[in-house]
Amino acid sequence: MSIKKTLSLVLLVCLLLPSMVLQPVPVSAQTPTPPPSVARLLDTLTPEERVGQLFLVTFNGTDTSAESQISDLITNHHIGGVVLQAENGNFVPAPDTINQLQIMINDLQRTEWEATLAAGFDSQTGQQARKAYIPLFVGISQNGDGYPGDQILNGLTPLPSAMAVGATWRPDLAQQIGAIQGQELSALGINLLFGPSLDVVETPNPNVVSDIVTRSFGGDPFWVGEMGLAYIDGLHTGSDGHMLVVAKHFPGRGGSDRPLEEEVATVRKSLEQLKQIELAPFMAVTGDAPDPLSVTDALLVSHIRYLGFQGNIRATTRPISFDQSALAQILDIPQFATWREEGGIMISDDLSSRAVRNFYAPGTETFSPRLVARDAFFAGNDLLYLGNISSNETADTYSTILSVLDFFAQRYREDPAFAFQVDAALERILVKKNHIFERFLLSDVTVPENGQVQVEPSSQVILEVARRSATLISPGTQELAEVIPSPPGIRDRLVFITDTASYSQCAECPVQPALAVDALKNAVLRLYGLASGGQVSEARLSSFTFDDLNLLLEGGEVPQIERAIASAGWVVLALTNADRGQPELVSRFLSGRQDLLREKHTILFSFTAPYFLDATDISNLTAYFGLYSKQPAFIDAAARLLYQEITPLGYSPVSIPGTGYDMIEVTTPNPEQVIRLALEPPTSVPETPEVTPGTTLTPQPTAVPLYRIGDSITVHTGEIIDHNNNIVPDGTVVRFSMLLSGEGRGIIQQADAVTTAGVAQASFGLETPGLIEIHAISEPATLSEVIQMDVSSGQASAVTVIAPVQSETPIPTSTPADIEEEKDRFISPDGFPRFSGWIISMLLLVGSIGLLYWVVGRMVSLTWGVRWALCAALGGLIGFNYLALGLPGSLNWTSTGGILTVLILTFVGELFGMFLAWIWMLGSNGSGSQSN
Repeated sequence: MSIKKTLSLVLLVCLLLPSMVLQPVPVSAQTPTPPPSVARLLDTLTPEERVGQLFLVTFNGTDTSAESQISDLITNHHIGGVVLQAENGNFVPAPDTINQLQIMINDLQRTEWEATLAAGFDSQTGQQARKAYIPLFVGISQNGDGYPGDQILNGLTPLPSAMAVGATWRPDLAQQIGAIQGQELSALGINLLFGPSLDVVETPNPNVVSDIVTRSFGGDPFWVGEMGLAYIDGLHTGSDGHMLVVAKHFPGRGGSDRPLEEEVATVRKSLEQLKQIELAPFMAVTGDAPDPLSVTDALLVSHIRYLGFQGNIRATTRPISFDQSALAQILDIPQFATWREEGGIMISDDLSSRAVRNFYAPGTETFSPRLVARDAFFAGNDLLYLGNISSNETADTYSTILSVLDFFAQRYREDPAFAFQVDAALERILVKKNHIFERFLLSDVTVPENGQVQVEPSSQVILEVARRSATLISPGTQELAEVIPSPPGIRDRLVFITDTASYSQCAECPVQPALAVDALKNAVLRLYGLASGGQVSEARLSSFTFDDLNLLLEGGEVPQIERAIASAGWVVLALTNADRGQPELVSRFLSGRQDLLREKHTILFSFTAPYFLDATDISNLTAYFGLYSKQPAFIDAAARLLYQEITPLGYSPVSIPGTGYDMIEVTTPNPEQVIRLALEPPTSVPETPEVTPGTTLTPQPTAVPLYRIGDSITVHTGEIIDHNNNIVPDGTVVRFSMLLSGEGRGIIQQADAVTTAGVAQASFGLETPGLIEIHAISEPATLSEVIQMDVSSGQASAVTVIAPVQSETPIPTSTPADIEEEKDRFISPDGFPRFSGWIISMLLLVGSIGLLYWVVGRMVSLTWGVRWALCAALGGLIGFNYLALGLPGSLNWTSTGGILTVLILTFVGELFGMFLAWIWMLGSNGSGSQSN
């Protein structure tokens, strides 16, 4: 082998060796070109500073002094951010909760700033170097509805649950709630929000209590996406762009059957099925988002597995947050790929959860946080949320975090492929920090420490959400008026039985009720007591807890509640959760103590999800209302519903199996509506005359659009509404049909279109003269306005819109393959007989000449029978061919009479032939004397 070939081979091996030895790096979309300040900053960072930015950590208490562990992680280990949790004691009791939180967050940011002021020693260069200042992410999960969804339980506006917002079906209210939260949290110094949740509760399971419950906007992917878009817009607007929004729980946990903390849930769905349901809201807030304000900044990747993800029903993915291949397939979907190219970041869900620990170390196996963090990073997560992580060797979180950081720094120095992936993720992170802070200066990062975050008009927004979300689940509105014709009177006795739970902001904080036992009673007294009209007497109101009810059902000594129920005319139940078997308790009470409830008004207010009771339980209630949130405004709304001051305006955003309320059905078009139709203006419109300055243009009447043969027209619907009088979801199919009216005519063109924002449109070409009508249907709505125009060759036609009569028979549906058949089975659009028309005509011809041969043959002779038959056949063929060849006048006849004209003219031809045969027979002088 020559030296030249040897060198070439060595060079080739050197080029291929890294790709064979280094661990493969998941393919990730390119990030936008970073700002110059970010590019310069990247060049100054050490490996420790680079890997530190990839981690979000937690800490205990509120101590941020130089001796604290969190201060050490910030100063010496360069962590990228912190996450605040109530369980870690990061908040103090009210009334100092808000002010102390502002001070603590500012101290954390100041710790990072002060660490950059002192010169450090670079072990690589042997020179002094100043640490770069990079502000911290300060994150929190604040789901709304108070405990247990919120971390900050005092001092902020009591925001409703996501499901309560979804029950309004009003994205504008979602935007306003998001704006309140964005303004308040950013005023605290929080710049990273884990929310909103974009989980779709497609098929609620009343027997399974997950940790989603009311934290989802609903069960329809379109509406979850619409609410998510509006909420994210509000968060960005309220925070003035100083908050990073993290949509969760990607790629969707609505189909899971257990809380995440217990076990990694497995959902049996393929990628194509995920696109239709779970992924649809996430697509809406990424690549399909209509404007930058509604685009989520990050996605929180959930620990969930999928069975049949790639179509193989026996193959199961790893938890998606650790599965490089599966997550890459999802991120290759165009909406996510575009969003990633524009800088969207991926954040792993809590790596310290029990579910992750059970997956990586089942039983007594050793749990390795370094392995967990590495796998999450290789899967494609840019930011790693370590949470309260610990290992078998290092029992505390602080030591475990140090071990993971050291592992990543060492891997960065030794593995170029790993270093490349770290730098790509770091660039994304720094671009996002640059976006929310603009300048990396302490003055731009800290917030005023005044303890003031309340938004003045917020209470009105919450009241509006409470009023518009209140839902009458059972019975119907008309039946309710019959069974409860009037509210409780001043002499009526009422018993309130409330599902209570207690919580505290921190370990040293006083215990508070999530919903007080007398909350409903107090609301009724405040709104309708002696000081507010005197509709109720306090002495006739009693309050008890679900624990009291349980003792009653177990046969315990609780005579007070039994006597109170026995003497009451109204029993009001308040359900707030299902995590402790509360729905089963209600069911036992309703079915097992009918002796107490007979001839009483039994009302249930559900301040949680509405689907936990079955049909039998609901039938035992006088009325069942959904409120979806237990915040004070919703307690007041329940009291107002009880006293019939307000009417329930909301509709459940999730299916309710117990009542047969199904989201797929209720979001289909309402069959009682008339679909409105309108035409877009024609493409050729008269030009507007130029106006010379100083002259006055005489007003001209608006020109009426005119259409001619050869024009193209575009017709669109008005907003199509569903059974709840909301617009139908995007993608709802609408079929437009163009017909020629008149006898023998039918559909000449059809087009299927899908809705966007409730509206669909389609285009047609005007090719056939005649009276044209355009209809539209969207199953099961089959009645629409009719666009009518009389189009003739060479003449322009105006458009008339006709409102149909409700009893009118709707236009039948057709598939595109059936259009030609329905148009006219026997006559072509040009007026010529089709093949089917020819067959019918020939059958008529053969039948008639056969009959003629038999009659003449018996009455005269067989010879003349043949002659008469031949003459009749010749005449019939002449008549048929006159139409088939389009001879003068023939098209006008077929355009009005269709196949009937063809048959008549064929028969007339036969008569003419028979007439000739009769003349022939007379001329032969053999009317009866001819022989065979």
